[in-house]
Amino acid sequence: MKIHGQPHRSIEAAPATRTARIIDQTVLPHVLEWRELRTMEEAAEAIKVMRVRGAPLIGATAAFGLFFALRDNASDAALQHAYHVLHATRPTAINLRWALDRMKRVVMPLDVAQRAEAAWQEVLAICEHDVQTNHAIGRHGLELFRAIQAKKADPAAPLQVMTHCNAGWLATVDWGTALSPIYQAHDAGMQVHVWVSETRPRGQGASLTAFELKEHGVPHTLIVDNNAGHLLQRGLVDVVIVGTDRVTAHGDVANKIGTYLKALAAKAHDVPFYVATPVSTIDWTITDGIREIPIEQRSAREVTHMPGLTATEVREEVLITPEGTEARNDGFDVTPAALVTALVTEHGAVPATPEALRKLQAQG
Repeated sequence: MKIHGQPHRSIEAAPATRTARIIDQTVLPHVLEWRELRTMEEAAEAIKVMRVRGAPLIGATAAFGLFFALRDNASDAALQHAYHVLHATRPTAINLRWALDRMKRVVMPLDVAQRAEAAWQEVLAICEHDVQTNHAIGRHGLELFRAIQAKKADPAAPLQVMTHCNAGWLATVDWGTALSPIYQAHDAGMQVHVWVSETRPRGQGASLTAFELKEHGVPHTLIVDNNAGHLLQRGLVDVVIVGTDRVTAHGDVANKIGTYLKALAAKAHDVPFYVATPVSTIDWTITDGIREIPIEQRSAREVTHMPGLTATEVREEVLITPEGTEARNDGFDVTPAALVTALVTEHGAVPATPEALRKLQAQG
């Protein structure tokens, strides 16, 4: 994808120095700041404080972190230590474990002297796999968009898409998941307009999705989260598409807090609700999302305070509640499979059912 017309990825490898650089998403959209990652500790910190976020990008960053650790010390003990440190950074996103397990499977059988080089090559492979996967998700999502567009009373009118949080290229290595079909529709000449939910408390929709869509030239309108049901009720939304941090083997979906409310409203008003997900985001070891997916509890300060840019272009954080107000900050919620129209994967759109997912798993 592009920033100021120039192609970039959200995490970029530097082969000459065997380091990586990331966009610090905590200061977007007002500041575009690239940060170099050179150590396992820096990669873990970037994940923990959400300089990087989004399940696929978290996985790729963790893979770089494991490489950094092995470059310094490739022993079994060092490998296990790095695995546990990185795995503990964010509990909900399953791609974190997927990427670490993939790296571990590659390097564990090797001699210690061979592990760092093998890890570097595997990191690059994970990043390329993510790019190709997300492009494929976009192709399949575009087919769904075209079918919905064809059924509109006025097929020439823009397709009205609602999304939540940020599931674009900033959440992956490139293309994004839920935004990939939007980009591909726009690039193919389809008239598309996106309703961007602000996504409190961290505002990933307002700060990140709006940033991405603006840079790509996709028409969009920012809304407060509580406006979503109203727009769906009034027939102003043709389709809802979101990303996900974990999908169970029975099709339940964990995504940014507020997703469940959109799914309920979409179901009530007969609007398709799609979840764009790589197969790597499916956790085949669990079936009940409400009982088995760990929900990250984040700082109350994210709820009681809000960052922004002042009139003098100084980035500040302000208190928006009475001092001392207690706040609960669940990072994610779970949308039951029954509310999901289909999961849009790199292999196509599949029903969110145990039977369909078993067939998908059998494909490898």
